Amino acid sequence: MIHLVPGDPVRAALGPTADPQLVADRRHALGLDRPLLEQYWNFLSGLAHLRLGDSISTDLPVAQVITSRLPATLEIAVPAFALILAIAVPVGMAAAVLTREGRRRGTELGFAAVTGLLGAVPEFLLAVGLVAVFAVAVPVLPVASRGGAASYVLPIVSLAAVPAAALARIVRVEALRVLGEDYMRTARAKRLPARLRYLRHALPNLLTASLTLGGLLFTSLITGTVLVENVFAWPGLGTTIVQAITQKDYPLVQGVVLVYGTAALLITFAVDVAVALADPRSTIRGS
Repeated sequence: MIHLVPGDPVRAALGPTADPQLVADRRHALGLDRPLLEQYWNFLSGLAHLRLGDSISTDLPVAQVITSRLPATLEIAVPAFALILAIAVPVGMAAAVLTREGRRRGTELGFAAVTGLLGAVPEFLLAVGLVAVFAVAVPVLPVASRGGAASYVLPIVSLAAVPAAALARIVRVEALRVLGEDYMRTARAKRLPARLRYLRHALPNLLTASLTLGGLLFTSLITGTVLVENVFAWPGLGTTIVQAITQKDYPLVQGVVLVYGTAALLITFAVDVAVALADPRSTIRGS
């Protein structure tokens, strides 16, 4: 797809006044004058030897660029995921406890309205709104910097708010189902303390769906970082891939997309393992 973008990446890298012969020699050195299928085969051959090629715009190895930018992306994606779990699970459980069996209809409607509104807002639009409020109207937080702890607040909140709202709704639905099970009614009949009922009996039984959706949300955070990083000029992979697409830097785009895809596969695998450990009933055993 990146090859379908109009324009010459070599001309973009060398400048519009570069000598045509220099441009042609550079294209030949990069193999861009060869058929597309041959270029793809060369990319796969290099990948088999753990080589991602060199960036057209900077001449640096793609692996070096990714290694230097990946930590910045993880610095906001991992805390955002932790914040999602820290907000969504207790809020979802509290909403289920307060509204079970049709109680507190106003609380239920308020919870549905707030989470539904947040869940419908795109990450980049929320990021722009946070910048307008907390960096322009009331300048209490920095923007476009990676200096102190305050510079992490807006990017992390922008990434976490929408998925946290979605996960809280799922946790509430699962918690309502669990609270209606026979063993929960038995626990209430035995007059067990609320702490034991909710933490020991309810929480473990709703973890399966929560972990599964949490893994999907973490995967979506990978793509969400692309938009959020560009709003805050965060020097991570999201900013890198947008710049690479603009400059038609084929090797760098291919390398970053490969990292995103690999991360999504590893996250899905880790979630499957975590679900199997948390709930052995979810595993399928051969007879």
